Amino acid sequence: MLKIVPLSREHDRAAFDCGVAELNAFLKATARQRGEKGLSRTFVLADGDEPAVILGFFTLTLCELTAEPLPPAYAAMYPGHNLPAVRLARLAVSIRHQGRGYGTLMVAEAVNRTILIADQAGSIGLFVDAKNNRVEYFYRRYGFVSLPGQYKTLFLPLKTLRAAIKPH
Repeated sequence: MLKIVPLSREHDRAAFDCGVAELNAFLKATARQRGEKGLSRTFVLADGDEPAVILGFFTLTLCELTAEPLPPAYAAMYPGHNLPAVRLARLAVSIRHQGRGYGTLMVAEAVNRTILIADQAGSIGLFVDAKNNRVEYFYRRYGFVSLPGQYKTLFLPLKTLRAAIKPH
């Protein structure tokens, strides 16, 4: 059974390889320390039969922004500065486990956690920086929209997040 849990010392970070050196290095050398310092939280997807093996991971952090970079319809809803939001800072799936829908599963978990944060502390939505066109396409499939003039920075408004988890 698959489980998404906080990254811990018990997870085998050294064996993880998603094919992107920057993401591998973050998981292996930085993710846990950033969590201990309260700067971000990294969650791992693991199989209950082999809980130390990391199938994938994602990292959430908080951010603040002004309304200006938002799409006009959203900027009008949120006048002012210091708007709270959540950033999906990193997401990766092990090369050995790609193509199984694990990225989608972790995006769904990031959405659920963003809604919890919004309910407890406030947030206008979830942001992510797409590193390339393939990654941008991946996030657009879930309703993320580009910020005007910043096409690789994508935004999923809280209203869209809530609609995504409503039973249909």
